[in-house]
Amino acid sequence: MIQETSPDHMRYDVPTVLFHWSCAALIVLQFISANIWNLFRHSLHHQLVVTHLTAGMVLSVLLPLRIAWRIGWGRRISASDRRMDAVAARSVEYSLYGLTMMEICLGYLWRWGNGQAMSFLSVQIMPPFGKFSTRIVGLLHELHMWNGWLIMLLATGHALAACFHYFIRRDNVLKRMLITRNIFNERN
Repeated sequence: MIQETSPDHMRYDVPTVLFHWSCAALIVLQFISANIWNLFRHSLHHQLVVTHLTAGMVLSVLLPLRIAWRIGWGRRISASDRRMDAVAARSVEYSLYGLTMMEICLGYLWRWGNGQAMSFLSVQIMPPFGKFSTRIVGLLHELHMWNGWLIMLLATGHALAACFHYFIRRDNVLKRMLITRNIFNERN
């Protein structure tokens, strides 16, 4: 059984930190690519779509691995000594996990439901089911788009809270999620 420790006395383990920042980078890449691809035509537009799809497919493997690591083997650090801070931190964390998993599912359903293949580095993965009605495809697109904005809103709040801890509270909340030389020397 992994024991919880106080927030100022430990850092997260290396896999947890790498999963965190990898998922964060992919989510930002997803958001940016989806919101700029219509500014371009032809090959750049296509490359941004393929980048979005490829990053989404990588995230669809990485996020469940991250959650499994977090549940099974990752170092658990209590969110805060203050109950409301802990509730807020865990609520945002679990909401981001849930919304991101939903975003991945919506992306697959929208793409495949529209009769289009998923592209992983330009390798086409054909839909495993038939095309959905135009109304359902439109609904999936809207849900995918608005859920993406909700994820970015929560992730921005999450990042601002980390900055608040670093610059205002001057505690170790942000530092424990950063990789430093001594994180590799720490023992579980």
